[in-house]
Amino acid sequence: MGPAFGSQQQRENQRLERERELLERERREKEEQNQLSEEQREEIKEAFTLFDLDKDQKIDYHELKVAMKALGFDLPKAEILSILQSHGSPSEPTNPNLPHHPRLLLPLAQFQTVMTQKILARDPRDEILRAFELFDEGGKGKINLNDLRRVARELGEGLEEEELAAMIDEFDLDGDGAINRDEFLGICLQ
Repeated sequence: MGPAFGSQQQRENQRLERERELLERERREKEEQNQLSEEQREEIKEAFTLFDLDKDQKIDYHELKVAMKALGFDLPKAEILSILQSHGSPSEPTNPNLPHHPRLLLPLAQFQTVMTQKILARDPRDEILRAFELFDEGGKGKINLNDLRRVARELGEGLEEEELAAMIDEFDLDGDGAINRDEFLGICLQ
């Protein structure tokens, strides 16, 4: 057995190691995705499908930016490009007679992996404060009876004025007639 055999054995060992690493990564990604609710997994898939405008099962920079924003992640350009560089693959030439300028595309499986990691890393307090801002019209820092009335109307909830006032009264800990950020966080994190 000469040096050729050792070199061949070394290449085979390297190939097996790459395969093992790939299988381990796929197992971890599957495990992470199982930590999401079925609804969250479906939302990720829907966002991808909705913004995969050319229906090629891959999304480009612009489609990725909008899909991520739809899922609540408004990332800067540099971060989106970084995701494409680490998880994307170059586009194929569409016409062999024309010069090809490849762009990075993100397939569905990689989009699911990236979004799963983003969702699992998200702080629930950030989500709650984002919801607070939807109630707090004008950015007053408080949700008053008018805000609650407006949201109930927008959602088609037929709540009586007394019910809305009772909600404010129940959670208004400082007695100012409105629910501030801390009180709202307290409600949602109970």
